[in-house]
Amino acid sequence: MNIGIDLYEANVKQRVGIGQFAHRVITELYRLEKHNFILFSPRDPLPDLPKERVNWRYVVGKPGSFWTVRQLPGLIKKENVDVFFSPTHYLPWFTSVPKVMAIMDVSYLRYPELFQARDLLQLKLMTNYSVQRARKILTISEFSKQEIIEHYKYPKDNIEVTYPGINRKIKDKVITLDDNYQNKVLKTHGIDRRYLLFVGTLQPRKNLERLVAAFERLKSEVQLIIVGKKGWLWKPIIKRIQKSPKRERIKLLDFVSEEELFCLYNAADCFVLPSLYEGFGIPVVEAMFMGCPVVVSNTSSLPEIAGDAGIYVNPQEAKSIAAGLTKALQLKPTERRSLIQKGYRQAEKFSWETCARKTLAVLESLVIELKI
Repeated sequence: MNIGIDLYEANVKQRVGIGQFAHRVITELYRLEKHNFILFSPRDPLPDLPKERVNWRYVVGKPGSFWTVRQLPGLIKKENVDVFFSPTHYLPWFTSVPKVMAIMDVSYLRYPELFQARDLLQLKLMTNYSVQRARKILTISEFSKQEIIEHYKYPKDNIEVTYPGINRKIKDKVITLDDNYQNKVLKTHGIDRRYLLFVGTLQPRKNLERLVAAFERLKSEVQLIIVGKKGWLWKPIIKRIQKSPKRERIKLLDFVSEEELFCLYNAADCFVLPSLYEGFGIPVVEAMFMGCPVVVSNTSSLPEIAGDAGIYVNPQEAKSIAAGLTKALQLKPTERRSLIQKGYRQAEKFSWETCARKTLAVLESLVIELKI
């Protein structure tokens, strides 16, 4: 069986969201060593992507816009592809090859006001086109599955939930590092006291402005560490931080290495994600996996992901977020240990290998259906 895959989102240096999902799934598919894979990209594959072998080949186009419309269809036609998989919201145009797509969430339909006009138009048009032509859809939570059914009227039996996972090997690596390394990470980033940790792209639906307002309510002399690259409509977020009376205790770290990130999880008092909307929330699982209590919104997919390990808040109220953070900071040692143990158990439910196996099973089943 020849499986074509769009490498576009996975073939970037700083991977978050869809890029991280695509990269991990592709890496795990490579390890399964089944079938022939042809991966399409407008750029040469980065060094950390799987190496070519007999059943794993890269087809490279040219850098430029309209990849899925102008370039990808022509490249696919030159290859003998049985089924095509896009780990993004967009499927190639003008090709009759059976297609499977992944949708992370439909936040652009729930909260259109949180997106730039151009991005919103593209998401709406391209995703709608792709959904109408997808034989199967993969998504990352039961919550997102229900959202797709509601907004696109897509048949529920053709949607498969493939939960993302986490890099479990990084924990062993971080644990083997001595205390000097962790202290160096904290010192390098100006962390000199207890701290709260946020990880995610700087964009409106992450609710960072309200998080800053909640942080200002806290009596504890802690720091707020924000890790994440700038997304869309990030300027108001930065302005809000700059105007904060506690701005000296708020650190923006942009993008950090995976080793540094997991050290930050490990040393934090708690992780906080007060998002208005999440399709999954990989940082929540990473934090739980590293023994960090999580304070998360009581909406969208987050109760599904954090389970009984979460401290839940109303993301619409800074007062509620502040109360959740205060609770996390004031946990007694026995309460903290109990919450951490619940987090470990919850994190065990999510695996990239399982995600890749379920993805492959969907692709295989589609080809079998078409041959019957």
